Amino acid sequence: MTLTFEQHAPHSGFEVVDDCLQIGGRPLISLAAEIGRTPFYAYDRALLTQRVQLLRRTLPADTHLHYAIKANPMPEIVRHLGALTDGLDVASAGELRIALESGVAARSISFAGPGKGIGELREAVLAGVILNLESETEMRRLAALGGELGKRPLAAIRVNPDFELKTSGMKMSGGPKQFGVDAERVPEMLAEFATLPLNFVGFHIFSGSQNLRADAICEAQRKSVALAIELARHAPGPIQLLNIGGGFGVPYFPGETPLDLAPIAANLHALGAQLRVHLPQAELVLELGRYLTAEAGIYVCRVVDRKVSRGHVFLVTDGGLHQHLAASGNFGQVIRKNYPVLVGNHVRGSQREVVSVVGPLCTPLDLLADRMEMAHAEIGDLIVVLQSGAYGLTASPLRFLGHPEPAEVVV
Repeated sequence: MTLTFEQHAPHSGFEVVDDCLQIGGRPLISLAAEIGRTPFYAYDRALLTQRVQLLRRTLPADTHLHYAIKANPMPEIVRHLGALTDGLDVASAGELRIALESGVAARSISFAGPGKGIGELREAVLAGVILNLESETEMRRLAALGGELGKRPLAAIRVNPDFELKTSGMKMSGGPKQFGVDAERVPEMLAEFATLPLNFVGFHIFSGSQNLRADAICEAQRKSVALAIELARHAPGPIQLLNIGGGFGVPYFPGETPLDLAPIAANLHALGAQLRVHLPQAELVLELGRYLTAEAGIYVCRVVDRKVSRGHVFLVTDGGLHQHLAASGNFGQVIRKNYPVLVGNHVRGSQREVVSVVGPLCTPLDLLADRMEMAHAEIGDLIVVLQSGAYGLTASPLRFLGHPEPAEVVV
C-alpha cells in the first residue's frame, strides 16, 4: 500500500502497513520507541540510494552528479551520498570538514559562496579542494594566500549570467546578485587570473533552485553551456569542470507534480555532444541537493494536547517551527501552504477530520498544518511531516525559546 493525499502529489516512497507508516522497512511506532523521544528526523537510506540510481539510469552516463550538502549536512547522509555520487559541494568551513571526513577525495569537493573568510580559504587551500571564486577580490585574496602557504590553489569562477532559471523557487542569477561575477566582467577577470599563481579548472553557473518545470531547467542548461563555451575563449587553460547547478525541484504543496526527467535527459545528451566538440576536456556537473534528500526524510512529533477552540480542533505537538521552519511556511513562502502532513500511526484512519497542527511555541507562526484534513488523532499519536529530508533541522532556529534539539537517525 502506498500513500496518496488529497490535493498533494502522491508520495510512493513510504509504505503503509496496518495503517502505520513504514520507514527503512520499519513501523514508525517501533522506530519512535527505539529512539525514545520525540521530535526526531528520520531518513530512509534506501530512498536516498534509489534517487541516485534513478538519475544514473535516466541521465547520460557522462553527466557527473554532485551533492550540495547544505540541503542536509548530517554526516551519515553525506557519507552515504558521497559514496554514490561524483563529488560534494560545500558552502562553509564547517561543511568542508564534514565533506573531508566523509572520505571523498579533495579534488572532488568544491567550495562556493560569497564572503568566504580568510580562515575558510586557508582550510580549503590546505585541503586541496576547488574554490569557486565569487569576486575579483576573492581571487586576489586566494592568490596571496596560496603564495603564503606555498600552494597553487585550484579555482573556478562562479559566473552570474544575464539570465535566470524561470519559475524557480529561489533565483540565484540574472540582474544584480551577491553570487558570482557578472558574465560581462569575466573575460577581464580571466585575463588577470592568468597572471596569478592559481590553477584554473572551469566555471560554476548556478541560476536557481527548486524548479518543477523541465522546460525551464533545459533552457537554463542550454544557456549555461553556451555561455561557458563563449567564456572559454578567454580562459587561461582548458575547461576541466563545468558545473551548471541543479534546480531540480520536488513537489511540496497541493497542485504540484513531480519533475519529468525525460526531457532533461534528452537535453543533456545534446549538450554533451556540444561539449565534446567545443570543450572536450570538460566534466559536466549537476549540483543537486534537495532533489536527492527531501523525499527520503520525515519529521516526527507527538501530540501532547488536543483542544477545541470555537469549534476548531488544534493538535498541539512537541515539535514546531523551531525545528522545522520550512514546514511552518516561514522559509521563503509568500503565501503559506501546507506540506504533506499525516498521522503516522493512523495514516488512513477510520475517522477523518479537519484540524490544525501547532507546536509549543508562544507565537501564532508555530503552525505545521493549517486546517488540513487528516485521520483523527489523540494525545500520544505521532504527527509526520513528509518532504523533510532537505532544509529541515539545520535550516531552523533551533535555539528559539530554548527547547531541546530533535534527534536524527538514518534507517
